[in-house]
Amino acid sequence: MEFVQVTNGDVSLNVAVKGTGPVILCVHGWPELWYSWRHQIAYFSDRGFRVAAMDVRGYGGSTKPHPIEAFSMRNICSDVAAVAKALSPDPVILFGHDWGAPIVWQTTLWHSEQVRAVAGLSVPYFPIGEGAFVEQMKFLYQDKFFYQIYFQTEGVAEAEIEADLPSALRKIYFSLSGDAPLNDWLKDKPADAGLLSGMIDPQPFPSWMSEDDLQVYVDAFKAGGLRGPINRYRAQGIDAEESGPIRGRQIEQPACFIAGSKDICRSFVSGMDLYQNVDGGCDDFRGATIIDDIGHWVQQEAPEETNEALAVFVDGL
Repeated sequence: MEFVQVTNGDVSLNVAVKGTGPVILCVHGWPELWYSWRHQIAYFSDRGFRVAAMDVRGYGGSTKPHPIEAFSMRNICSDVAAVAKALSPDPVILFGHDWGAPIVWQTTLWHSEQVRAVAGLSVPYFPIGEGAFVEQMKFLYQDKFFYQIYFQTEGVAEAEIEADLPSALRKIYFSLSGDAPLNDWLKDKPADAGLLSGMIDPQPFPSWMSEDDLQVYVDAFKAGGLRGPINRYRAQGIDAEESGPIRGRQIEQPACFIAGSKDICRSFVSGMDLYQNVDGGCDDFRGATIIDDIGHWVQQEAPEETNEALAVFVDGL
C-alpha cells in the first residue's frame, strides 16, 4: 500500500494505491473514507489490478473546502477524472458506493473517455432529471424527519455528530446495516428530531467492523470534521443547475449494480422498491446482485460476496 496525492486545481486528493496492472478506482460515500474499500483493495490487487481508493474532497487526507458549491457533483466528478488520469493512460474501471455511486455514474457521463466500466453499489443509476432529489423528499416527508432535509441547515448536523464521534458513528453505521431492525434509518419521528434520536448504540459492534476499523473513521472525522461531507447533501440544488449537459443520458459503458437486500436506499419512497428495474439507465448492463440480509455497507458487511460479484463483472469485460 502506498499513498499518493493528486492535484485537481486547488484541491489535493489523498489516494491509497496497491498492486500493478489495469486500474480500478474506488469512490466512497458518507460518512466514510478510502478505508471503506480495504477488502476490495486486498482482493483485486492480488488478482492483477492496480487498485486505488480515494478520499473524496472534504474527507480524510484530501482538501476540505468550506463553500457548499465546492461540493457540487460536477466538481467531485472532476476530482475522480483527475485521479484516473494521474494513475492510468488508459480508461479505468470505477467502483462507487453510497454517494460514491452517483459520483462514478456521473463521472462516466462527464468524462466518458476516461471510464472503461462502472460498478455502482447501493445507489442505482437513473437518468438525471430536473430538480434536486432532496426537494422531492421534502414533498414526500412533509412533517416527518428525513436525514437529507435535516442536513440542509449548516452546522446543525455537524454539531450533533461531532459532540461524541465514537458513539455517533457507531449509531450511524449500525442503523444502516443489516444487523439493525429493517429500515431503522427511516424510523418515524417528527421533523424537528435529531439525527441520532432513537438510534441504538450497539455494544459490542457487529463483527464486520472492528474497534480498530471504527477508530480509523473516528480519527479522520475528529481531524477533519463533518462540514465537507455534509456539504455534498447541501449542493444538490447546484447539481440541478449544472446537470444540463448530462440530463437524461444513458450510461454507455459496461455497468453493474450490487447492494444488500436490507439496504435503506431501496425504501426511500414508501410503497416503492427502488431496486426494481435498475438496468433502465444503462445501455450495456451486465447484471444486478442483491445480497441477502445485508444492509447499506455492502462491501464491508459482505466483502466476500461483494468481491465475487465485482470479479464476475470485471472478468467479463
